[in-house]
Amino acid sequence: MNQNVSFVTVRRQFEFRSIEVGRWVSEPERDRAAMRFYQALNDLMAVLRGPESLISLRQTLGLQFGIGGRPGVAAHYIPATRQLALAKNAGAGSLAHEWFHAFDHYMGDKAFPQASRHQFASSAWLDSKTMKPHTLNELLATCLKTVLLSEDGAAPSELFRNSSRADKALGTLYYARPEELCARAFEAFVEDALPGSHFLVRGTRHSRDAKEGLYPSGEHRQTINQAFSQYFASLGGALYRQQGDVE
Repeated sequence: MNQNVSFVTVRRQFEFRSIEVGRWVSEPERDRAAMRFYQALNDLMAVLRGPESLISLRQTLGLQFGIGGRPGVAAHYIPATRQLALAKNAGAGSLAHEWFHAFDHYMGDKAFPQASRHQFASSAWLDSKTMKPHTLNELLATCLKTVLLSEDGAAPSELFRNSSRADKALGTLYYARPEELCARAFEAFVEDALPGSHFLVRGTRHSRDAKEGLYPSGEHRQTINQAFSQYFASLGGALYRQQGDVE
């Protein structure tokens, strides 16, 4: 592994639109973070079996590290600016979750022409918006259906029911939002594929949230993993073929 990795390396390899680092991040912290991002994003690329352009969502995604932040929030995705932000000391393990939010948002009006530019694909699917006909979109729809609905498609999934109960106990609507359900399901898929990539993902198996059923488990988890695997293998293959045509 190249020990001279910097955020410039990360930006150039994955072609992120921008990378911003907070002014209170020291040089050693910045260098350690750059290496962790680099390793985790390469791990994510391996799981998705796609090129660098998939990770940066065709150069539309920006990264922030150690800038601003929200109280009690280790990481978040900013739809208005299409940026993925991790806190300086608390973002480790959140990268896969936030990346899927960015992907879900990116696919919103591409897979669902009726969706607004602010809507996530998972939300548009649940709202029964018309999907643009395409084999890849059909595979994406299978992923969303598998996460959100029961096996026969006639009722909400157990994951949704558990998440709804958690929201009711907290008096909020967060865990049961379609984009959150799908991001947590994606986390589980990634952690099962690469359980040792702790900066990318952790906590989908033995955390308190996992014990409360806020991550998929058992046969449902396996079915979700298979759906995500088939979709991203097909998407990655298509993107690699496109690169070959350009070259």
